[in-house]
Amino acid sequence: MADPRESRSRAARFDDESLVTGEAVALDLRPASALIRAGGAALDVLLTVLIIVAMLLALAGLSLDEAAFRAIMVATLVFAIVVLPTAIETASHGRSLGKLVMGLRVVRDDGGGTGFRHAFIRALTGVIEIYLTFGGLGVLVGFLNPSSKRLGDILAGTHAQVERVPKVPSNAFGVPPELVAWASTADVARLPDPLARRIASFFANLRHLVPESRARLAGSLAAEVAPFVSPLPHAEPERFLAAVVALRRDRDLTALRLEDARIASLAPVLTATPVGFPDR
Repeated sequence: MADPRESRSRAARFDDESLVTGEAVALDLRPASALIRAGGAALDVLLTVLIIVAMLLALAGLSLDEAAFRAIMVATLVFAIVVLPTAIETASHGRSLGKLVMGLRVVRDDGGGTGFRHAFIRALTGVIEIYLTFGGLGVLVGFLNPSSKRLGDILAGTHAQVERVPKVPSNAFGVPPELVAWASTADVARLPDPLARRIASFFANLRHLVPESRARLAGSLAAEVAPFVSPLPHAEPERFLAAVVALRRDRDLTALRLEDARIASLAPVLTATPVGFPDR
């Protein structure tokens, strides 16, 4: 039986806006804001209006009575507002022209892909909250909802997430040139992981530090690192820390590559069947 305190602790790690699957896995997804969604919806509405106008121009050259013209008008509106958006979102698994331009995709609340049911509910609800109210109801609900959901998303159990994320810049660096000879014989394996993470955080925030704080923090960290490094080089604290971080990273990478190579060499033995074992 699970410990209630452990369950509460595990639940506390998921904030109110995080997405959690049925297996209690928190998904690191970024819901789209109401403004971004409004931009995508405006592009979709513009495309819909252009389709309706094009179809009306095509019907203008036909000699139809008033009843037939009204029936074709209703069919055109239903096709452009409900059928076409449903077909596009179903075929593209949650995307449309506006969402493609804005870098968005509609997904289920558990992070999975959407289907016909979700697209149809969203398109049908969009007739009221987008076209009949000129987008007012959709904007109001989107701004009031924490995940910027519109009414169609609430009924369909979906939300829009941002797929176009900025590339994380790499701040990797090597051992300083003056410490390359020292790095060939240095021992940094005893460096504790929490201390290594603090050093990494120091270099990640380096550009935000004023020179005085930068030098003070570098000296303090170097003093903590010194007992775990042998031999100690003659270098400035910041250069010393950079050499330790780069050397530890390179050696960890080499160890991981050796481990992968050993596992790959054992793969034929691990996957092979015993001699004389029948094929099934």
